[in-house]
Order: sequence, then C-alpha cells, then structure tokens
Amino acid sequence: MQLKNMKIAPGILFLCLLVAAAFRGNAQNPIIQTKFTADPAPLVYRDTVFLYTSHDEDDAKGFKMFNWLLYTSTDMVNWTDHGKVASTKSFSWAPQNGAWAPQCIERNGKFYLYCPIHVKGIGVLVSDSPYGPFTDPLGKPLIQNSIDDIDPTVHIDDDGQAYLYWGNPSLYYVKLNEDMISYAGDIVKSPTKPANYQEGPWFYKRKDKYYVAYASTCCPEGIGYSMSTSPTGPWNYTGMLMDSDPRSNGNHPGIIDYKGNSYLFGFNYAISKALSPTHTERRSVCVDKLTYNGDGTIQKLPFWSDAGVDRVATLNPYKRTEAETIASSQGLKTDKGPNEMYVTNIDSGDYIKVRGVNFEKGAKEFLASVASNAGNPVIELHLDSPTGTLLGTLKVKSTESLENWVVQSCKVGRQGGIHDVYFVFKAASNNALRFDWWQFNR
Repeated sequence: MQLKNMKIAPGILFLCLLVAAAFRGNAQNPIIQTKFTADPAPLVYRDTVFLYTSHDEDDAKGFKMFNWLLYTSTDMVNWTDHGKVASTKSFSWAPQNGAWAPQCIERNGKFYLYCPIHVKGIGVLVSDSPYGPFTDPLGKPLIQNSIDDIDPTVHIDDDGQAYLYWGNPSLYYVKLNEDMISYAGDIVKSPTKPANYQEGPWFYKRKDKYYVAYASTCCPEGIGYSMSTSPTGPWNYTGMLMDSDPRSNGNHPGIIDYKGNSYLFGFNYAISKALSPTHTERRSVCVDKLTYNGDGTIQKLPFWSDAGVDRVATLNPYKRTEAETIASSQGLKTDKGPNEMYVTNIDSGDYIKVRGVNFEKGAKEFLASVASNAGNPVIELHLDSPTGTLLGTLKVKSTESLENWVVQSCKVGRQGGIHDVYFVFKAASNNALRFDWWQFNR
C-alpha cells in the first residue's frame, strides 16, 4: 500500500496507546496477536473461512513484507495459524521485499492466489489446496501495466466470467479467461472511479448488486464503497463503511457472508509497540459484523470495536486442537518447524485464550504435546478469565530438547457447559517451552 507520513496530535496519540493497552487485557480485536498482519483476504470454502493476509515483519519501519500468511476458522473467533502459505520467493522474477495485498479464489477445484509485488506487477500462484503449496504457472507477472499494479481483487460472476480489479490511485479491471491465469481483451481503466477511491479494492456480488469496497483517500484511510448493476460499472459512490481514523493510517477491506452473517475485515495498529506519529507499519487484522439494508446499501460502522464478533459455533475439546488456534493471547509467538506450527516465545504470565469450548460431556484429563529443555514450566487451565476457575495444572516435565515432542497429561475437574479456556503459562522463560496441540478426554 502507498501511505504517507502524518502527524498526530499528542492527545490522539495518547488515546491510541490507551486503546492498545485495553486490547492487551480483554478485547478480541485485532483477531491475530502473534504476528503483525494486514490486507485481509477472506475466502469461504465449504465450512471454513480461509483468511489470507500480508505480513509486516516485527522490525518493520516501513513496508517490510516478504510473505503471505494463512489463518482458518469455523467459528469466527478462534483462528488457527497455518504460517507462511507463499512468499516473494514463490516468483522467480520478484525481489525479496514487496509482498503486498493478495486475494485467493477457488475455481474447478484449484486455488488461485493473486499477489502484487511492489513495482513489479501482479503475479498468480496456483494450488490444488487452499493450504498450498502454491506455485507460479507463468514465470512472469500476469499484470504488468503500470506502477498502479497493486491490491488485486477477483470475483467469478454467475455466468462464469471472472473479473480482476486492482489499482492505486486508479481503478483497473480485466476479464480473466477460464484458466484464471490469462485474460482476454484490453486492460480497462474505470472511467467512474469514486471520488474518494485510493487503493485496496474488494470486488464482489451480493444478490443482484455488484460492490467495490476500497480504502478511501489517504491519509488516514477510511473504507468507502460503490455499487453497480453491472460487473464493469458504472460505479456509483454509495457511502462509507468506516470513516478514517488516526488509529489506522491505511486500510484494506475484505468482505464475506458466512453462516448467516456478513463480515468486514480490515486492520488497525492496536498491538504495535512502535505506535508513533509516523505510524510505523506494523498492522493487525480486525473484523466486525456488517449489516445490509433492504435496498442493498450497507450500514456504516464506527472504528473497529474492541469486542469483535460473536462466535457462530462452539469448539469441540475432545479432539486434537492445535495450540496455535487462538482467540486472543498475550506475549507469545507462533513458529513453524519442519512439519507443523507450534506456540513458542513463552514467558511466565503469557496466556492463550480459546473461546466457546463446549464441555457438554465434562472432562477428566487434559493432554498436551509439549517440548521443554529447562526449568519446570507449568500450564494452568482457567475458565473464562486468566484468573478464573482452575480446571487443572499441567506440570511440564523436561523433554531434554525443544525438538523432542512428548504428550503429557494431568487430571482436570469435571466441568460442564460452554466456557472460554485460558492456558496460562507459569515458571516459563527464555523460550524453554513449546506447545504443539491439546485435547481433553472424558
């Protein structure tokens, strides 16, 4: 995204810091806390939301972006981290930096990930699975039109015709061929770009109307939208989904319908420890519920709520759940080994919160796959808050190596009902504990 530095009044900056502090306590937005994420691109496939994001590096002082990440959810509140799904290295023609806002779509059992590489164009990667691996079928950019070639968004219309939109500060589109890796006809520059359009378009159809939502005039950027009765416009500016706010210098919408609800994804800067008047680019994805009016227009949201969205399903504790399935967390990180993701960088006082765990049949035992090489770390299991009812305590025994995973267990109180579960880590420090997965037994 192309952003400009801006000055923020001290009072507003202080408010931003208060919001960040409040988030660290209880809030659900941003929905990812273990990495900096931006440019959310949600895809509903079967019963799951696949959330593809760009990724700001921890030490970013501008746009330092090397790869794209994937998260999944079936309840909209617990998000499983699948790590890097592709990177600039997936393209032989791309530099290391410049992995900007992507979007993924499925067609005929294949998944197409459209990836802008800053100043190089828009590439496309293909996979047989939404989880990857993704490969480059072209060996060159799909779109190489101008320096405006960023932020691709794609939609397949009811008649089978696919459209690719993109652009900053102009809005362009092409008609994709059925193979989704080539296009027919010319690149078209939209003559009806909304007056406050800046970048980050999200193109979709709902019922009989077409929508382009987008980041509005920089800076800070809000989220505006336009509507049309045709997939190629004319685009009639309709209103704002969210006004600009200094707590989010940039923006990038992603919109889906899922399990009877509509959702708007975007980002803010709430967990950046480097929040400053220049808005160091360390962003965090958020989501809120979207409401349509009877005529298809959309009700404007305030800035991203702390509470986020309600769950639309419960979590089954009696099957293996990855430790990196997280509603909110404090302090820790996720990483990927040779085979799978795990939770790491765990210090005493850190925790993981998992929402809506359904103990309909109670529980007698807690199992966890862990690795530890020092000290005597402890995982306390609390209900509904980090200091709530203590369900059980797993005293982790050394596995002698952080690469040696061992399933360890403890007894737990027979608790029924639906609860949020907090895994609270004690006596853990210096990255001496890793956490892979967990499960309760009846």
